[in-house]
Amino acid sequence: MKPLRSLSGLLDFEAAARWGSFKLAAQELHKTPAAVSLQVKQLEEALCFALFVRHPRHIALTAKGQELAIAVGRMLGELRAKVAALQRGDEEAVLRISTTHSFAIKWLVPRMPRFTKLHPELELRLDSNDAQVDIEDDAVDVAIRYGPVRDGDPALLFRERLVPVYSPDLLAPGEPEPGLADLGRFPLLCERTPEAWLQLLQENRALKGKYDFSRVFTHWGVLAQAAVAGQGIALVPYGIAFQDILAGSLRVLPCRSAPFGNGYRLLVNPHKEGMTKVQHFRDWIRAEMEAMRRTLP
Repeated sequence: MKPLRSLSGLLDFEAAARWGSFKLAAQELHKTPAAVSLQVKQLEEALCFALFVRHPRHIALTAKGQELAIAVGRMLGELRAKVAALQRGDEEAVLRISTTHSFAIKWLVPRMPRFTKLHPELELRLDSNDAQVDIEDDAVDVAIRYGPVRDGDPALLFRERLVPVYSPDLLAPGEPEPGLADLGRFPLLCERTPEAWLQLLQENRALKGKYDFSRVFTHWGVLAQAAVAGQGIALVPYGIAFQDILAGSLRVLPCRSAPFGNGYRLLVNPHKEGMTKVQHFRDWIRAEMEAMRRTLP
């Protein structure tokens, strides 16, 4: 296996792979099609495998060519983003945050003005995506991840707790606040399955009874919003319902919470660890999470 000793053909290859044409790649690179074809041919010789199948009127990537095109495209995208950031001088002025849709909508976005008030020099760019991003990607500075957590983890921000919540609009005028004994009178809103509800009912010795689990959602944020709309009593993570609880849009039904192993962790791009913007954000979100923790019922 020979090492790749030159990167000169990668730009031509990436452009040809993206366009599916030496001619169109040549127009982008301000070269002749023959020059692009020659660069790719020399790259293939250095790699010892074919990148394209050449047909009379078009080219097609081979299986290995497809894999390399993805890798090179990603690499060049990161490189171009880095160069652009350095040219603009905004590497310390822009904070790029990745997190889930529900956490972004229900917790982070309502608090972002508080962070920007403390640090008006920073521009925030939020990527809300339930798919996990590569924390070493240059387009990410910090990521707030939701999932299983363990005590003692230095990245742990907040261990979640599932709480049953409902809208005041769910009750008739003058109707008293519901308790566990009243759950059978309302639709119980679930995230994917009723399993968490059953655990909570078992924890409170309230499994006996007929319960309506007919409304199921696949998104914590949508589930909380359904509770705000008065569709029933929802069992949601406290962090997702927290802003609505503060605003009075949701109330917490008093009971013991069920065991729950998920929570939030703050991951930092290892290449950005020492940056001031990252330190500011870490200090701020830890303080915000601690303030929320103190309000847990």
